[in-house]
Amino acid sequence: MSALEKNDTWELMSLPRRKSTVGCKWVFTVKYISNGTIEQYKVRLVVKGFTQIYGVDFQETFAPVAKLNTIRVLLSLATNLDWPLH
Repeated sequence: MSALEKNDTWELMSLPRRKSTVGCKWVFTVKYISNGTIEQYKVRLVVKGFTQIYGVDFQETFAPVAKLNTIRVLLSLATNLDWPLH
């Protein structure tokens, strides 16, 4: 969390009128090696999306996720075809 704050990853905004926040929770996972010893501890923050109601809290869904290979292919195409990059 301190790295995210240090890198100025997000911007704190005020909540619009008649909108409610969506809760979140931490999920802790332990990864094991085949012999049973602990390989690593993993932690992620997940949203409690089940508290939202379609048409009330949201109208559509959007997940800004891209695979690294897809980005590489697009950058390669842009370079080879002289597409402008922003």
